Amino acid sequence: MGEFKKLVFSGVQPTGNLHLGNYLGAIRRFVQLQDGNDCIYCVVDLHALTAQLVHEDMLSQTRSIAAAFIASGIDAEKHIVFNQSAVPQHAELAWIFNCVARLGWMNRMTQFKDKAGKDREQASLGLYAYPSLMAADILVYRATHVPVGEDQKQHLELTRDIAMKFNLDYASHIRKTDYGIDITVGDEPVHAYFPMVEPLIGGPAPRVMSLRDGTKKMSKSDPSDLSRINLMDDEDAISKKIRKAKTDPDGLPSEVAGLENRPEAENLVSIYAALADKTREQVLAEFGGQQFSVFKPALIDLAVQVLSPITGEMRRLTNDTSHIDAILRNGNERAKARADVTMRELREIIGFLY
Repeated sequence: MGEFKKLVFSGVQPTGNLHLGNYLGAIRRFVQLQDGNDCIYCVVDLHALTAQLVHEDMLSQTRSIAAAFIASGIDAEKHIVFNQSAVPQHAELAWIFNCVARLGWMNRMTQFKDKAGKDREQASLGLYAYPSLMAADILVYRATHVPVGEDQKQHLELTRDIAMKFNLDYASHIRKTDYGIDITVGDEPVHAYFPMVEPLIGGPAPRVMSLRDGTKKMSKSDPSDLSRINLMDDEDAISKKIRKAKTDPDGLPSEVAGLENRPEAENLVSIYAALADKTREQVLAEFGGQQFSVFKPALIDLAVQVLSPITGEMRRLTNDTSHIDAILRNGNERAKARADVTMRELREIIGFLY
């Protein structure tokens, strides 16, 4: 049995300002995964159209996401940083996957139900087919691992279903080419073109919650800017938002169990732990019994220490658009070259004349 070369793929939508949740839950993980892995990181601008068709600032947001990748420590020379729309093979493979995926599979996608809301008839076809395009994003590079949050895990399971159905439906066609790999799925040998993608879930703070409501995820779409720390916030803004962050009247517990039913306290402790690369147990060992009047200033100092260098580099890069554009153009060409290999092989497997 052979094996697919390990490749990590993930992406971020260019919609709204990046915030602390994006950094701790995704981008910092991207940086860590560079060590020992081949990585491709994408600004998924085609996906952004599913949330809002007309974007007045799509270009600046795309540059901002790329700048955040680079400022956070992603090496765009060793790895690939690019924007999705520059590689048309994503959309080509998405159409093929639209024909592979079953309506029953798509109807089970909870994110569509959540985002479409009660007026599903007014939702776009793009929003409905979003998971199919996500599968194409991953599999056009035959990626093997994807860092995702819990909210994207179901989409990754769909990606595996699409890959398996394609492999089985085209098994005899794949075998006639030099492109397949013998793998084992369960106990069954399969001559596969696409790998069974594995999720990489976790990290010190995969879910960062709102500073105003510890039961809600920190979000770009929250109308209150006080609910989130944006990566472009300066020291004064970070200080103000943490000082105003909602808490309860009790002091910090000495044990993690004491955070139960205290979502705001748990959120701030989790943020501190993530920024400091510590466990929550270690944070509470240091601050247990202290009031938030002591803990918040320490959190402010830590957040400024970690985020200020990233913010400064993001500002420098976004002010130098020619440099960011050059990074993206280079990444686009390298991504396109890889994706083109996949699509040339797939056209032969399917039987398209090209």
